[in-house]
Amino acid sequence: MDRRLPTHGLVLALLGLGLLAPHSTPGTMPVATAGFVAAYPGVAAAMRAAGQPYAGWVDQGRSFLAFDPRGNGTAVEVLGDLATADRMVVLVPGVATTLADFDRGLGGVAHRAPAVQARALYDQIRAEDPRARVAVLAWLGYDPPDGLGWAAVRDSSARTGARSLVELVRTLAAHRPTATMTLIGHSYGALVVGLAAPYLPAQVSDLVTLGGVGMGVDRVAELRTGATVWAAQAADDWIRRIPQVRVLGVGHGIRPAEPSFGARPLPVDGVVGHDGYLVRGTGTLQAVARVVLGPGRTAAPTVPATHVEKIQATSPYPRA
Repeated sequence: MDRRLPTHGLVLALLGLGLLAPHSTPGTMPVATAGFVAAYPGVAAAMRAAGQPYAGWVDQGRSFLAFDPRGNGTAVEVLGDLATADRMVVLVPGVATTLADFDRGLGGVAHRAPAVQARALYDQIRAEDPRARVAVLAWLGYDPPDGLGWAAVRDSSARTGARSLVELVRTLAAHRPTATMTLIGHSYGALVVGLAAPYLPAQVSDLVTLGGVGMGVDRVAELRTGATVWAAQAADDWIRRIPQVRVLGVGHGIRPAEPSFGARPLPVDGVVGHDGYLVRGTGTLQAVARVVLGPGRTAAPTVPATHVEKIQATSPYPRA
């Protein structure tokens, strides 16, 4: 990936939402304004104009930074207050995620929905530390492959997504330079996070993969990031059957949960299948919340086992 990542498109979009000030030094990112909430009314108006169910989401008091119903759709929901957050989280979904499934989940399974996962994580973080100033973003800001076909074994969608993710994170970092950030990639979303890793600002302290198909490299050191990398992979997650190859743009490398990759394993007690990591009551949800809060705020996960399967028997975390 070229280090000169394009930012023009996102900057124009954020300017249109009032998220960024329209003045900046030529050749640099615009300076963020003091009120991220300035974006919400404009997005809310667009959602109301699009009709149901989107108008209903606004009426429920939910906040969105971005929305576009065209094609497979775009949505970026924010839980918490971006203007004051000192911990920020961005959830990056995997294949077949569309706006139609953003709230209800793929196949109508609620815990597959980015909005539901974000809410579960936000609530868990607040349960761990009620004083935490945290914002969680459910980020459908790229167009994932539609399924497990040819597009999913290539990295084209992930590279486009990585560019958009870097733009977003840089904008957040410019607005809240003292905040720390955690990026969470589920399934194909792990590849998006991995490709973005070398270009992320120093405020990104942790990269988390959940059932990750790969990160585009074969070991943590190749990510060229100072962030701590974590991985969870359940014993019955079908992602294990995906070949670990990377040849001529096909395949995504060693799965991040493999011991040889070098990521820190997360507990997976209570996790069922490929989409059950951020389900209430699982060890993974609690552990990820503690990663977000970081050492010094609550006990961050320390997993002595070197292989993910061992964690199911040895996890020190009681179910929430």
